[in-house]
Amino acid sequence: MNDQKIENLLNLALESTPRERQESLELDVGYDRADRTWDLIVRFNGDILALEDESLEVTPLYGQYAVVTIPESRIFELASRPEIEYIEKPKRLFFSVNQGKAASCVSAVQTARFDLFGQGTILAVIDSGADYRHPDFRNEDGTTRILDYWDQTVAGRPPEGYRIGTAFTRADLNALLGVEGAEEPPENSAFAAGLRPSVDVSGHGTQVLGIAAGNGRASDGIYQGMAPQSDILVVKLGTPRPDGFPRTAELIQAVDYVVKKAIAYGKPTAINLSFGNNYGSHNGTSLIETYLNDVSNLGRLTIAVGTGNEGSTASHTSGTLQAGRTTDVELGIAAYEPSLNVQIWKAYEDQFEISVVHPDGQVAGPFQERLGAQRFLVGNTNLLVYYGEPAPYSTAQEIYIDFLPVGEYIDSGVWKIRLTPKKLVDGRYDLWLPGGQVQSPATRFYEPTVEATLTIPSTARKVISVAAYDSRLMTYAPFSGRGYLEPGRVVKPDLAAPGVEILTTAAGGGYVRVSGTSFATPFVAGAGALLMQWGERVIILSS
Repeated sequence: MNDQKIENLLNLALESTPRERQESLELDVGYDRADRTWDLIVRFNGDILALEDESLEVTPLYGQYAVVTIPESRIFELASRPEIEYIEKPKRLFFSVNQGKAASCVSAVQTARFDLFGQGTILAVIDSGADYRHPDFRNEDGTTRILDYWDQTVAGRPPEGYRIGTAFTRADLNALLGVEGAEEPPENSAFAAGLRPSVDVSGHGTQVLGIAAGNGRASDGIYQGMAPQSDILVVKLGTPRPDGFPRTAELIQAVDYVVKKAIAYGKPTAINLSFGNNYGSHNGTSLIETYLNDVSNLGRLTIAVGTGNEGSTASHTSGTLQAGRTTDVELGIAAYEPSLNVQIWKAYEDQFEISVVHPDGQVAGPFQERLGAQRFLVGNTNLLVYYGEPAPYSTAQEIYIDFLPVGEYIDSGVWKIRLTPKKLVDGRYDLWLPGGQVQSPATRFYEPTVEATLTIPSTARKVISVAAYDSRLMTYAPFSGRGYLEPGRVVKPDLAAPGVEILTTAAGGGYVRVSGTSFATPFVAGAGALLMQWGERVIILSS
C-alpha cells in the first residue's frame, strides 16, 4: 500500500522487509525497533493535538509543522486524516567537517568607532553541543555566557513543549561551573536533579561556537570569534537513545526551540547550522527546507547554513538526455561496502527506461514505472527499487535504488546505470550518492559534476547558504558544495567565507585548526549578529 501524502522513502520503508531496512543506510532512520514506532515530520492544518492519544505523541511546531511519534501500524491511518497534508521520515545529518576575521573584513567594525561585538544579540549554535566550561564562553567573573543549553541526548527534563532531552538554564550551568555568588538554580532544576550536559565528544560544536562567538579569554583576547560579546544559545542534536544520531526530526525541533527563545528574550538572533545530508531533490521543497523558509520570517532572525563538503567527493552526477541515445552512468563501488543507495531525480513528465548493469554484465531492468517496491538479484547484490510520485511542493520525480548485500558486502567494480529516453520534455537527470562520506572514497561516479553538490538544508530558499574558500590562497575550497546555475533552479550558495585552517576553540580547552564549510558558516552567522546589532542601533538613533 502506498500513499501520496507519504514521502517516497517512507513508503518504501513500510513496504520493505526488516532485513532490507536494517541493511539500508536510509530506510530505518527514524524507526525505533524496540517500540516499533516512528518519529515523523508532518505538515498539517487545523488542530493536530486532537489526534493525540496513548500511542500517538505530537510535538507541535511553528507554522503548522509537527514531529509525531506513532506506531508503524498507524501511519496510513494518520495519512488518511484530512488534517495531515504531508508526512516525511527523518534523514540522518552529517556534520560538515573536512585565517578568518581579517579576511572577512570584520576587524574594521570592531573598533571604537563602530563598536560591533554582538552586544544585545544572541548567537545560537545547533550542533554536537559545546564545552560550556571553555573560558571563551564565560564572562570575566567566571559566569557562563550561555543563556540556555538544550541537550537532546540527556533524558530527564525536556524544555516545555518538547519531549526529549534536558534543558539547562544559565543558573544550572553556573552551578556546574562552581561560580560563587551566582544565582542558585531552583529545586526543580536539571542541576538539582543531578543531570549534567553530555560531553561534546567530536568537538565540532565547540569549534563552531568559538568562531561565531568565542571571546578569546583563554588566549588573553587574541583569538576572538565574530561576536565575542553576544549571548549564546546551544542545542546539542541527538536522541536520548544509546545509538542515537542527529536527524532532521531533532533539527526541526531545535530550530523551533531557538526561535521561541529568541522571541521570549526579545533579542536579534543568528542561528548557525553546520551540517546536512544528501537525500532529496535539492530544490528546496522538503519539509525541513520549507519549515526553515517559514520561520525565517519570524522575529529578527538570521539563519546561516553550510553547503557541505561534497564538492570533491564525486557523489553527484548529472546531464541531459538526447532523444534516441542511451546514456550509461558509470558508478565505481569499492570493495567491502556493506550497502549503498543511489537517488535518480528527473522531471515527472520525462519518460525513460532505467536499468542497472552489474560489473559482470548482468542487467537488472528496465524497471517498471509503477508505485511499489521492485526487487532484483544481480550477482551477490540485491537491488531494491522504488519509483516515486511528485510531492505536494515539487514536480520532480525520484527513482530510489538500494544496493543490499546477499552476504556481508555488495559486489564491487564498475556498475552502470543505463538511461534510455522514450519521451523527453526537459531531459535533465541528477544522481546522488548518500553523502556525508559514509562510503569509501573509491565509491564514486566516474564522471561527476560539482554543480548541485549542496547538502540539504542549505538548499532552503530563505536561509543564507555558506560555502568555504581558502583565505590564504584566495581560492574557492575544492571540497565546498556548489549550487545550480540553470534558470529556475535554486541559485546557491549566497556567500563564501573562510573555511580552511581556521583556528578556533577546542573541546577540553585551548585551540585547534579546522577546515570545512562547517567552519565557514559561523563567520556568516556571527556577521549576521553584528549586522543586526548595527541595525538595532540605527533604529534606536532614528526614533
